[in-house]
Amino acid sequence: MGAAMRRIHVGNALSAFGLGFTVPYLYVYVAQVRDLGAVTAGLVLAVFAVAALVVLPFAGRAIVRRGPLPVLLAALVTAAVGALSLGFAAGAGTVLVSAAVLGAGQAVMQPALATMIVDCSTAETRSRAFAMQFFLQNLGLGVGGLIGGHLVDTTRAGSFTLLFSIEAAMFLLLVVIMLTARLPRAPKAAGVPVESAKASWKQLLGNRAMVQLCVLGFVLFFACYGQFESGLSAYGTEAAGISTSTLGTALAANTAMIVVAQFAVLRFVERRKRSRVIASVGLIWAVAWAIAGYAGLGHGSQAMATAAFVSTYALFGLGEALLSPTLAPLVADLAPEGMAGQYNSAFALVKQLALAVGPAVGGPMGASLHAPYIVTFLLFSLAVTVLAVRLGRQLTPLQNQPSAAQSRVVAQGGAPAEPAPSHA
Repeated sequence: MGAAMRRIHVGNALSAFGLGFTVPYLYVYVAQVRDLGAVTAGLVLAVFAVAALVVLPFAGRAIVRRGPLPVLLAALVTAAVGALSLGFAAGAGTVLVSAAVLGAGQAVMQPALATMIVDCSTAETRSRAFAMQFFLQNLGLGVGGLIGGHLVDTTRAGSFTLLFSIEAAMFLLLVVIMLTARLPRAPKAAGVPVESAKASWKQLLGNRAMVQLCVLGFVLFFACYGQFESGLSAYGTEAAGISTSTLGTALAANTAMIVVAQFAVLRFVERRKRSRVIASVGLIWAVAWAIAGYAGLGHGSQAMATAAFVSTYALFGLGEALLSPTLAPLVADLAPEGMAGQYNSAFALVKQLALAVGPAVGGPMGASLHAPYIVTFLLFSLAVTVLAVRLGRQLTPLQNQPSAAQSRVVAQGGAPAEPAPSHA
């Protein structure tokens, strides 16, 4: 791991640590501490998604034209301004504007950081680099949320102002760290005029494998991440009688599974075809939804229902650990020379769409239509497996299993393979 990659990973951890301070308490802050009500709090959460959807289509072209570092620095400063403003905001209008600024900055950070990881890695090291990113993100979110929970006091608005100020400070600290990073010069986009945003999107949509991956990504994020804090939690409390403290335990089990399993499954992932790894995630999540069905629709004891519900979140975490070294490197390998920023932003846009639609669909279903809710998302999980198998037919052997290409060269008696050329 080079010095630049170490700084990128520190940056991921710091940004996640800052977000962990505020994200779990945002609803309470707006609705209760600032006394703006549940409607305004719900609008704030929606504004985060809308801001991301607005800026991400432009972020990719900015990364391609300017490079990921300037875009990341601008996003960090924007997010710091939004976080600090939100900490002092008292009226509904100010809160919504501040949330929009913070959401826009946060949305652009991820594709910029992902592109920097691509530029600082090779096809052989990329899976481990993204696995480390995901590990540090979850660790940062968990530690930040734990510390933030001990600092907040719903009777004192100043305690929340402190949290948002710490979040802003983390973003600004990351600015300082990234200014010291020496990044390799990113390749220029091949075959696409730099000034033609329309041409770059047309080229992306003409990449059949990337389009299929985006469809698969939407289903993945819709069926899992889009349900964590909406439909699945509503289903747990209404159908399975799960307490709010148990919800916290389930989320902790999810994070713990990721932290424990991430590097344990990495060797397994690196030796398998990426399409088959993703297909296995669909099967694991189908089992998770079946267990969730037992928790709420079965006739076991409350202790059994609680154990089943916590196990559901843990199985989701296992699937996430398998995906983190698989999806992002695949996006990078599908991108033509110099277009990693565009492809990363497009995939981030798909993720945001799924995270916006997921709660809107899953929330009402999880709260009232318990059996249809479980059946629907179990089928979505099986659809992940089907789509992954179909995607595998569109991938080249190098894209689907980079490690196998090098192994074949060595097995044939040749010199060890040179690092595969980056398609990012």
